[in-house]
Amino acid sequence: MPIDQHGDAVLDGVSIRSLPKVSLHDHLDGAVRPATIVELADEIGLDVPETDPGALADWFADKSDSGSLVEYLKTFDLTTAVMQTREGLTRVAREFVEDLAQDGVIYGEVRWAPEQHLARGLSLDEVVEAVQEGIEEGEDAAASAGRDIRVGQLITAMRHTDRSLEIARLAVDWRTRGAVGFDIAGPEDGFPPSQHREAFDYLASEFFPATVHAGEAAGLDSIRSALIDGRALRLGHGVRVAEDLDIVSREGEEVLVQFGDLARWVRDREITLELSPSSNLQTGAIAAWGTTLEDHPFDLLYQLGFSVTVNVDNRTMSRTSLTRELALLAETFDYGLDDLEEFQLNAAAGAFLPVEQREELIDLISEGFGD
Repeated sequence: MPIDQHGDAVLDGVSIRSLPKVSLHDHLDGAVRPATIVELADEIGLDVPETDPGALADWFADKSDSGSLVEYLKTFDLTTAVMQTREGLTRVAREFVEDLAQDGVIYGEVRWAPEQHLARGLSLDEVVEAVQEGIEEGEDAAASAGRDIRVGQLITAMRHTDRSLEIARLAVDWRTRGAVGFDIAGPEDGFPPSQHREAFDYLASEFFPATVHAGEAAGLDSIRSALIDGRALRLGHGVRVAEDLDIVSREGEEVLVQFGDLARWVRDREITLELSPSSNLQTGAIAAWGTTLEDHPFDLLYQLGFSVTVNVDNRTMSRTSLTRELALLAETFDYGLDDLEEFQLNAAAGAFLPVEQREELIDLISEGFGD
């Protein structure tokens, strides 16, 4: 399914970009416009690999397609470097929201790690305030353009540092001012959620929701720790839960699968999987199954009844959009509009919002898909 020059694709006669969408797994420092990076870098005297925005976009795509999460994460050194001032953070957050709205997203959650943006003297509160200001500016700009969107912050701690309790307290402090949830991110293998048990205990005591990066660069033990130690309501990626599925037989379209206890728990409890197809290929998260989108266990998980959602992870690194991810899946697995709607309904149900607002989202999605 070709993506046109406007970043759109047509499925069953309908523009995918025009459909209402929900984005749950989208990193702020992974969604900076290349042109913005060039301009902000010039303002602070930072050298960049390419000064032409198009060439810089190519650089990100090339460096990110490594098959390794560790190598993939190195590209963030550049984006975070231009997000160390209040002005830079606010601009990036504003453009983040504008780009989501342009892509048809009506609700999004932006995850980012405040502790990574203190190099030029800002405090944790000041960086969160700067990002929230940008989000609200982006929402207002979208409304002026006739697009309604709401975006909440997922305050994130880096799993290889020791500030998770401090960041958890920061997230709870901002819960009525824009923060909707907590996450841990960064190098997954070797840094299990159990190392941050004190932070997760605190969040649980405050009834504050958490999603946890798990099942991407590490396997079932990481997912188990996210659920037990992190009390995760959603799994950031979580694709490797498929390692707990044993395909017993295949007969045409019929597949007989034996569930492990972990996979059954995730499926039966409707733990939301924040799957990011293009990113999962780039980081090698699906290496156990293959190297192409056809090999991704997305469709297997969907057909087995897991609560699958479609996400971009990092728009700049993967040179993608939610429209593009949906188009790629539709083309690869022969999905129709009903399938794409199901993914959005799953995302709405998993959003860190009060139930009344989730029901409103569901109604907007159903209306937008013509139900």
